[in-house]
Amino acid sequence: MGKANIICFANQKGGVGKTTSAVNIAACIARNGKRVLFVDSDPQGNATSGLGIKKRNISTSVYDLLTGRNSWDKIAMPTSVKGLYIIPSSMNLAGAELELVDEDDRVYKLKKALSSAEDAFDYIIIDCPPSLGLLTINALTAAKFVIIPVLCEYYSLEGLSQLTATIKQIKRLYNENIELLGVMINMYDGRLNLTVAVLEEIKKYFADKIFKTPIPRSVKISEAPSYGMAITDYDRNGKGTIAYSALAVEVIRRCDSINGGNNG
Repeated sequence: MGKANIICFANQKGGVGKTTSAVNIAACIARNGKRVLFVDSDPQGNATSGLGIKKRNISTSVYDLLTGRNSWDKIAMPTSVKGLYIIPSSMNLAGAELELVDEDDRVYKLKKALSSAEDAFDYIIIDCPPSLGLLTINALTAAKFVIIPVLCEYYSLEGLSQLTATIKQIKRLYNENIELLGVMINMYDGRLNLTVAVLEEIKKYFADKIFKTPIPRSVKISEAPSYGMAITDYDRNGKGTIAYSALAVEVIRRCDSINGGNNG
């Protein structure tokens, strides 16, 4: 089967580097020779501009996908990264939740819209808004895997437990196949006592799920989106590119391992 690995990046807490990580991991997976579709399900559209798409040039977006106005193949746009395509976001998306709220199949809209894209791509990466509303529920219902980016701060621990409870609910109600692929550590600084203490706490509950490669604090990682570039293009040999490239390989290996285990 050529079914895509659909990975949702989620964390209802803002400021954890979720969108930056989704963009950079998608770019690194594409650089591993995979065909990748990025779905920007956040009305803020930071991933869209972070991949160099000018919002004024967008005529169709995820909004049109969710409301059935257009199919994914009419909306997807190529990015500057070879093999990486994007279904962009637009401000219209903010109103989609209100439009869909009375529809019986409202939580399955994204899943249905992406079903025909699964054979065209190896990976579909969905970036969620920093909330647990209908857009995020649609993403979690469509996804096979979830990656949760966290910071080594105590507030992140609270967000992590809330989100894992939500994933369990989604699994019970809408999507029995969803599973946590991993917890990724963002803006890591091993010199800080707080970082070490929080990381130890996360390991108590998610020892086997934490990705081995932490993403370091880096000015270059923060700068890249303002130039509409993934870190792999903005700072090709920098520590951010090296870390995200290693993490992308971990993601690919975990997906392959789980798929192999499920199939065999």
